[in-house]
Amino acid sequence: MNIGIYGGTFNPIHLGHMAAARYAAQALALDLLYLIPDGVPPHKDLGEGAPTPEDRLAMVRLAAESLHLPRGEAAVSDLEQHRAGKSYTVDTLRALHQKFPKDTLWLLMGTDMFLSFHRWREPEEMLRYCGLCAFSRSQWDREELFRAQREFLERTYGARVTTITLPQLVEISSTQLRALLSEEAPGSEDCRGGKFLAPPVYGYILRRRLYGTGEDLTRLPLAKLRPVALSHLKGSRIPHVLGTEDTAAALARRWGADEETARRAALLHDCTKRLSREEQLALCRKYSIDLDEYEKKELKLLHAKTGAAVARAEYGLSEEAASAIRWHTTGKPDMTTLEKILYLADYIEPTRDFCDLRELRRLAFEDLDRATLLGLTMAVRDLQVKGMVLHPNSVRARDYLKGRLA
Repeated sequence: MNIGIYGGTFNPIHLGHMAAARYAAQALALDLLYLIPDGVPPHKDLGEGAPTPEDRLAMVRLAAESLHLPRGEAAVSDLEQHRAGKSYTVDTLRALHQKFPKDTLWLLMGTDMFLSFHRWREPEEMLRYCGLCAFSRSQWDREELFRAQREFLERTYGARVTTITLPQLVEISSTQLRALLSEEAPGSEDCRGGKFLAPPVYGYILRRRLYGTGEDLTRLPLAKLRPVALSHLKGSRIPHVLGTEDTAAALARRWGADEETARRAALLHDCTKRLSREEQLALCRKYSIDLDEYEKKELKLLHAKTGAAVARAEYGLSEEAASAIRWHTTGKPDMTTLEKILYLADYIEPTRDFCDLRELRRLAFEDLDRATLLGLTMAVRDLQVKGMVLHPNSVRARDYLKGRLA
């Protein structure tokens, strides 16, 4: 197995890092790419007010979930975060060699790191464990600047060295990016720093108010609420939430609801879905949320209630939008227009393929009540067939619409 190791301060990890990693993974045919944020970097001082190691680790994890490799998978290691003292690469390589003794390790690095590699701690031992893959910015760098260093490392240490020329990538340093982020105007559509970051990473920075961003989370414009919402999600759920947003907006336009309110509700409708049962229950205690016997048994029922509470308290959503989030999973009798819109958008957005939704998608734009009834009927039947927990609110909502439309 070919394993790539890409370490750094990642302060923050940006699209340039991600593009380089993706290209190296393809060039080396990697089966696994490890992203490893260091704990205490030996070569630089992060400075006062820098994100904690835990924040940098969280951002790298969000980036990894957005890093779609041509083959293999991306993983994140926190081993340097748990090691006392400075984070020396030789210690990391030693640990990974012990974990993968029969696999081929490649240490990925940029130009400056490659040209100074012989001055790192114990370069000879590192090269016992791994080969080096250095990124060059141009063919000239690769042929002229790198050649002497490659030949020196091969002659002196018997190193395995490969150098790759990256295509035109994101040209920004982490220092420049931190400055751009600090210059963004709070409460505005100004996202000049965000364009260099994976949206969930940018959202995490805004949510944690890192790098001097200082946003009031209850007054975020849509351009900033969107990445903040995505930062709460598993990477695999992002297409669903963005699809729900677009579908909710289209249904709002069709049925005369406020489009921005629909978008905000859709963006946050799954904001607590990735949380564990313990984390969900902690939110229930925090926001004094009562649970019925069905919700106590079924974890997936909790996120509608906790999501509504978080959306209202932390992101300033209106009661109308929070109520739509509250009922988007089970539905309820006498739903509002927005509640029906979000219930259907969550069900029929374009990435949904668990059953034939053609009729429901057509009906959603022709008759909102009949579409909601059909959606509830399909959901109740599906849960009954699978023997899963069926909340009575879904049955009551279905029967209410049946009676109304009879």
